[in-house]
Amino acid sequence: MSKARQLADLGNVYDDGALSNRNLIINGAMVYDQRNSGSSVTVDGGGVYTLDRWRAFENTDGDCTVQRVADAPSGFINSAKVTITTADASLASTQQTKLQQRIEGYNVSRLALGTSSAKTFTLSFWVKSSISGTYSVGFINSINNRSYVDTYSINSSNTWEYKTITLTGDTSGTWEDDNNIGLNVQWSLGMGSAFQASTGSWQSGEFSHASGSVDLNSTLNATFQITGVQLEVGDTATPFEHRSYGDELARCQRYYVFVERGRGSARGSATGASQNAYSHCLPVEMRAVPTCSIYSVGRSGCSFEQFVNLNKQHVGVNVNVTSTSYWFFNDGYTADAEL
Repeated sequence: MSKARQLADLGNVYDDGALSNRNLIINGAMVYDQRNSGSSVTVDGGGVYTLDRWRAFENTDGDCTVQRVADAPSGFINSAKVTITTADASLASTQQTKLQQRIEGYNVSRLALGTSSAKTFTLSFWVKSSISGTYSVGFINSINNRSYVDTYSINSSNTWEYKTITLTGDTSGTWEDDNNIGLNVQWSLGMGSAFQASTGSWQSGEFSHASGSVDLNSTLNATFQITGVQLEVGDTATPFEHRSYGDELARCQRYYVFVERGRGSARGSATGASQNAYSHCLPVEMRAVPTCSIYSVGRSGCSFEQFVNLNKQHVGVNVNVTSTSYWFFNDGYTADAEL
């Protein structure tokens, strides 16, 4: 092939003009797990954030776990693994199990969803399951009234396989282009009839499952693993964009920050009621003003009172001093601004 032809083909592949920052998925290689550090997370009766940016949802009569594991195809280290720990072989119409990533509107604005200029985009990923067959994936807007369902096949059980799905963006409907949910991409692991629809076109409603697709949640101990997830503009799946470790962490921290004990600390000898213990600058500007929670206690002579002066870049902590001499405070906390 001539050099001119190679350059022309490269231009077709990267039709949005970017050789970097192609991937709209954050933590697609399952590198970060700030919340759980690789521990298994039980999902039962609602939505739970597991690995960074990855949310699992389950409201069946069964349940499942999600865990980051060191099992992945060549070129990757980790994957997210879903295991069915209690099976439900007969789903009610509104029951479902899914793994999803909610992508911020600012990040998907380049897709021009909801306009006549909506772009073609491609989802690619590596997947492995203990059950072979046809699986479904859905693309949904923030208010769950526009969706597109497509399918992919897992040909061999317990084998890593590479999949791609290409579709043209929706030219109608309401699509956020701010710091709210711009696009929800979700892998169905079993859904009732209320979430089932035909494939290959945008429809009105919340659908992510094609009739006849595998209901993983019907089989006890069934597993589903995924990694190398990429969503990009264009009709061609390009090689996975491995971002630097620090870059990917900063992207994750826009939504969730784990502040280790001692990173923000204060001490003193004064007594009295409420005192400002410390002010802590967050590592990046978060998507929204976060909700903060204490996760690890390291204090003496005082008690936590409240988080104060919260904004997208800063957290302050007030304490109630109880000691008549010396006190210190170095609790660890989390800041959550997930979609």
